[in-house]
Amino acid sequence: MSIEIRNVSKHFGDFQALRDVSLDIDSGELIALLGPSGCGKTTLLRIIAGLETADAGSIHFYGEDTTDVHVRERKVGFVFQHYALFRHLTVFENVAFGLRVKPRDQRPSDAQIKAKVHELLKLVQLDWIADRYPPQLSGGQRQRIALARALAVEPKVLLLDEPFGALDAKVRKELRRWLRRLHDELHVTSIFVTHDQEEALEVADRVVVINQGRIEQSGSPQAVWDHPASPFVYSFLGDVNLFHGRAQSGEVSVGGMRIDAPEHSGVADGKAMAYVRPHEFDLAPWAEGGNGIAATITRAIVVGPTARLELEPLASHAAYPAALPAVIEVHLPAQQFQATGLREGDRVLATPRNVRLFVQPA
Repeated sequence: MSIEIRNVSKHFGDFQALRDVSLDIDSGELIALLGPSGCGKTTLLRIIAGLETADAGSIHFYGEDTTDVHVRERKVGFVFQHYALFRHLTVFENVAFGLRVKPRDQRPSDAQIKAKVHELLKLVQLDWIADRYPPQLSGGQRQRIALARALAVEPKVLLLDEPFGALDAKVRKELRRWLRRLHDELHVTSIFVTHDQEEALEVADRVVVINQGRIEQSGSPQAVWDHPASPFVYSFLGDVNLFHGRAQSGEVSVGGMRIDAPEHSGVADGKAMAYVRPHEFDLAPWAEGGNGIAATITRAIVVGPTARLELEPLASHAAYPAALPAVIEVHLPAQQFQATGLREGDRVLATPRNVRLFVQPA
């Protein structure tokens, strides 16, 4: 086990940033801490780094208690969102900085530093700009240099705080792929903070979803996507439609639909939340008596391979009109939508192929 986090809590005045958080991270694992702003993910990262002190709990690196160990002694590499490069130093000297400031008895020779820096610059594919200064670089290049600098001191753990947050979408995507390939080559235990669901699901070995200072769910990207553990996780991971209804004796009524829910057969009259992702609907022309959600197509955006539709529910066809969302999002393959012959203004029946139910007993 690389990192063991045990019962960590942290307050900032009256605000509780972390609430009894425990997490194990395997050696060589790439973990994403995912959650909305203010959920506690960056606070947890800073406590792991030693930049913040927990009010309670402990942090162990490779079996050693590092709870009270100074940040300089933890052998942690840190990459920030805004690069934190020294503007007055060349790329070479930025990467060499951590090696040059080591205590004299641990400091490599100038020849060793030169060899190490060139090795790292080649690793991040930027050895050809060693003599340039940070203001002369693009955002993506600066972030790769920041990562090379963090790796120069051979950290036990690499921590990345929203590493691509300041970059445009195209560069972010390129760097995500690059970071994943780099990690597969180096196998440094890495933890990165992000609020971008796509980023976490694409890059990480494991996603840890945090909400209001607590871990809601931890698992592989596929497991977290396929089997969300709570309404929060479901609503946070990608686009989703939420319908409110009632559960009674193994059946849920929501939006004019009746859904079999034998797992909730013991609920006499409970509140139900039904989540349906946009791509999990079938669409057909409206017909009286159909088991689905009656709606009108208010907008159809057909660009590329996907038709993105906005539907306005017909409240008169719902048992609980107030429980329907104002807009239902439906995604269909463009060819499939075009084959239906449906247009904006048509009334349709939207039938979910897959529904995730959460029921609260009354």
